[in-house]
Amino acid sequence: MQPVSKQTVRVTIFGQHYNLRATGDTREIEELAAMVDDLMSSIASQTGTSDPSRAAVLACLHLADQLKGAQQEIVGIRERADDRARQLCQNLEQAETDFKTGR
Repeated sequence: MQPVSKQTVRVTIFGQHYNLRATGDTREIEELAAMVDDLMSSIASQTGTSDPSRAAVLACLHLADQLKGAQQEIVGIRERADDRARQLCQNLEQAETDFKTGR
């Protein structure tokens, strides 16, 4: 197995420059950094803070809340898919039984 090639990408978040190492497409890191920058700027504007640490903590809490909601949604989707798969299996078994018995 070949070693994974890493590229350096320079991003700016809330006025701070960061050199990050990325595997794959560096545009994705740039897009994520832009999202974080936008979120921190929005939070700073809404709360009136210019403290980068405070803006970062509030951004992390916001992102954690979004992540938790997405995880709960995934659990719900999986449960509905499992329920549907069970129902389809039952329907298939019933159809097989009906076919074998000539119903």
